[in-house]
Amino acid sequence: MAANATEQLKRSVLAALETYSNVHRGSGHFSQATTFLYNQAGGIVLEHLKLTKGRYKVVFLSPARAEAFKTRLRPGSFHCISSKDVGLPLGVCAIAVRRTKLPKGAPFETGGGTARLVSPDWVVWTGPPEKFEAGTPAIINVIAFARALQLTSKYSKEIFGQAGTEKLSAAEILYNDELSDIAGSELLEKFRQTLITFPDKVPTAGGEKPFINLDNGASTPTFLPVWEAFSKTLLCDGKVQQEVISEVKTICSRFIGAPLADYEMVFVSNATEAINLVAKNISRQLSQSEDFVVLNTYLEHNSNDLPWRMADGISVLRFPVDDDGFLDLKKLETVLCDYNEKGTFGKKRIRLLAVSGASNVLGTFNDLAEISRIAHHYGARLLVDAAQLVARRRVDMHNTGIDYLAFSAHKAYAPFGSGLLAARKELLNFTPAELENYKASGEENAAGIAALGKSLSFLQRIGIDLIEQEERTLTIQALKGLSAIPGVKVFGMKGPESPAFDRKGGVIVLSVKGIMPNVLARRLAEQGAIGVRYGCHCSHLLVKRLLRVSPGLEKFQGIIARMFSRVNFPGVTRISIGIENSSSDIETFVNTLKTIVSNPRSTVKGVKSHIDRFVSGRAAEVFE
Repeated sequence: MAANATEQLKRSVLAALETYSNVHRGSGHFSQATTFLYNQAGGIVLEHLKLTKGRYKVVFLSPARAEAFKTRLRPGSFHCISSKDVGLPLGVCAIAVRRTKLPKGAPFETGGGTARLVSPDWVVWTGPPEKFEAGTPAIINVIAFARALQLTSKYSKEIFGQAGTEKLSAAEILYNDELSDIAGSELLEKFRQTLITFPDKVPTAGGEKPFINLDNGASTPTFLPVWEAFSKTLLCDGKVQQEVISEVKTICSRFIGAPLADYEMVFVSNATEAINLVAKNISRQLSQSEDFVVLNTYLEHNSNDLPWRMADGISVLRFPVDDDGFLDLKKLETVLCDYNEKGTFGKKRIRLLAVSGASNVLGTFNDLAEISRIAHHYGARLLVDAAQLVARRRVDMHNTGIDYLAFSAHKAYAPFGSGLLAARKELLNFTPAELENYKASGEENAAGIAALGKSLSFLQRIGIDLIEQEERTLTIQALKGLSAIPGVKVFGMKGPESPAFDRKGGVIVLSVKGIMPNVLARRLAEQGAIGVRYGCHCSHLLVKRLLRVSPGLEKFQGIIARMFSRVNFPGVTRISIGIENSSSDIETFVNTLKTIVSNPRSTVKGVKSHIDRFVSGRAAEVFE
């Protein structure tokens, strides 16, 4: 019975992975399917707890976040259940809260997904549950947890505790697979063949077509060896899980150039949780003799902006970027000198630079070595939001002088709810008990940590330089194709003739004259089976500047956002390339876009119902 339940769970999670994408604001079939599944998971939790759907909202959180959230809820207003309760190392807590008792105002943690609209001076928060699920939630783990609840109801509460254990060591889980003897381009080609994706075609206006994922900037798919590391760790005993966690710390240390003797490795649920953790830590150790300033840039994702705004005792200074997304480093040095050496601004001192390693909008990579040199010369530290960086470019924390680094596994081909905060050991001044609590929270997701370790091992063996080269080739192809389509405007660098093109990644944002971004994204899905993303991409400040939104219009948008919850604001359409993409994917995208642009007023009839049936059919494959 236990073995049967385990196999059913595995089949369901694998089916969810076949159409995995990030939830919300994605236009393609996969994003719609994943969003549908994620929403269903909340309903399954309520059904399991025998609670009325109309009266409760379910919020999915990491264990540490769940404890923090509960302190803001009235006793008796909520119910909590976790993956630990069903004997699975998924690191998921579900809190069902009475709708009328949900906290008002700013959420207890902020970042990606918590804000509907952002200006430099104000924030319009989203509604629950997104408001309380900062950053990308552990989508696949949540789906696995919900399916496990169904199976415990069908069999017994202890069914997964009775499932036995895999007789494998941590080394076998993390290093042994059919591709362990090859590396480089040969490994990349073979690894691509293990991509977990929907095996059949999906419905479009022109008949069924293979789905093309160009939404890697939101989240990445995964591959069979990574999934196998996750699923094997689900069934290991606690001792082996701890060995896996320890070994993955070593893998991460090598991958990001952060020696374990010098850096603390804290597993978290996502990069947003990591940055909130640093903000909380810093706000508790401020000096009375000066005012602590965080220097941010207009490139930043909300996850590296909002936590600093909301932190006690910290003020934020935003540094401009040019139209390609680069900082003027001479001006940066001048600003730091004025604040920290000349004392031009009284007691204000810039003590932290919090910058993105790579922009999720313009695809530009910051010169972190030079930014670090400037920061440290003037007595500041450097935090890098590496969510868009780690799977695309080489990272060396020690030699670059990075003090804090945060990233999410779901943007590095391991979408199983884990992430990492790496910090110089002397910088995390929590009490030993507090630090242990944060570590224990992340480490409850042993299966997700195993997936992260496996994925990083593959990326290292393939070679980041090779991944960069492949990505650049496809980026050039895409930009060249876009340049030949009338009415298409590409933001940022337009092609390899740009002087700094070697610091451009496979993220391209664009607009089409006469077509709203959400409409364009929907048509790419309906006509070409292409999944992209639209909107402000949780980088509202940057996108509004690219679109030249005036202060008056920005203020008006804020008023509208507060009055109407379903209004779409101007944004951009984004494609983002991953290691699974090919030249033919880019060719299909360009040709589909040409067709759409040549007939911008055309409408597609009938296909939405086919896509809806596809989405509901995928749900039937996952849940009972």
